[in-house]
Amino acid sequence: MSASQTSDVPTLLVKIFGKDRPGITAGLFDTLAAYSVDVVDIEQVVTRGRMVLCALVTPPPAGLEGDLRATVHSWAESMKMQAEIISGLGDNRPRGLGRSLVTVLGHPLTAESTAAIAARITKAGGNIDRIFRLAKYPVTAVEFAVSGVETEPLRTALVTHAATFGVDIAVVAAGLHRRAQRLVVMDVDSTLIQDEVIELFAAHAGCEDEVAEVTAAAMRGELDFEQSLHARVALLEGLDASVVDKVRSEVRLTPGARTLIRTLKRLGYQVGVVSGGFTQVTDDLKDRLGLDFAQANTLEIVDGKLTGKVTGEIVDRAGKARLLRRFAAEAGVPLAQTVAIGDGANDLDMLNAAGLGVAFNAKPLVREAAHTAVNVPFLDTVLYLLGVTREEVEAADTHDED
Repeated sequence: MSASQTSDVPTLLVKIFGKDRPGITAGLFDTLAAYSVDVVDIEQVVTRGRMVLCALVTPPPAGLEGDLRATVHSWAESMKMQAEIISGLGDNRPRGLGRSLVTVLGHPLTAESTAAIAARITKAGGNIDRIFRLAKYPVTAVEFAVSGVETEPLRTALVTHAATFGVDIAVVAAGLHRRAQRLVVMDVDSTLIQDEVIELFAAHAGCEDEVAEVTAAAMRGELDFEQSLHARVALLEGLDASVVDKVRSEVRLTPGARTLIRTLKRLGYQVGVVSGGFTQVTDDLKDRLGLDFAQANTLEIVDGKLTGKVTGEIVDRAGKARLLRRFAAEAGVPLAQTVAIGDGANDLDMLNAAGLGVAFNAKPLVREAAHTAVNVPFLDTVLYLLGVTREEVEAADTHDED
């Protein structure tokens, strides 16, 4: 039957609440089964050991509703639970057009920010259908299922105010594609790793301050990346190639980087990196972390010395977006199913080309232009934006230990 045909059909809402324990759900439906009712809807929530179980069912045969009510109340009392049974008509009202998932990361998540988010959803024309906690550490991550408003205007309404709310917010369209195979592509410097690789090389060349100044200007979008790249690499001329191994050993992964990649791989995702840094480091990271793709600039080495030049295709702002598309084609993943993560201005084209662009502890210019921003120092919090729960992360870790 259609929704209009079922809207006036009598139904009973059976609510059970109290201390959670094994067997409550089975016991309730075993009790209801004696009255030959059909299940229309079920929802169960457990918070701090307290359960709320709701079952929407059809009425029993004529003359048995009073007996059903008495039996359910008696069973609930025997289980030291409370019961409430409400008569009504039909199923839940149809959800509005436009369904989105709003992920909120708080460190902490305050009641004030939650109220502000809920109010903003309402103001945008949305209705909150369900709220689910994804994680309680290292941040509190909560997912809102919202209907009644299209994804893009909802994203605009929420993400632009995320900093005001004191949280990070991501808004994506709901649907089966949420758990489809995806490709995740990350920037390297100050994203996958805590360092700027060229500055590690510069420290060995004694020109760290000069390189750092040019790097900062390039990341702010004040300098053309390719020009700044050549200017910085030129300062490395004459360095012994043995410095490559030293730099590799100095690279520090961002907290949560291994967990992010391990969990994504366990879930069947493909993972890659693109970098304005150097293949001498990214190739090593690809091997160490089991990445599917890696592309960067290449330092020219002649007779065991760095020449101060780079060879091959330059990986700049446009190049990163181009490589995202290339990796997606090779992985057989639609561009809409890609996720890009980066922190600098030269990541913007890639972030905007991806289905979901995540600015990770990024410069203000990048935070404002990306789909969403993460401003906590844990890279694995990106998993929550994909709907992955902390329990799934821990399960992936346990599986790898077996």
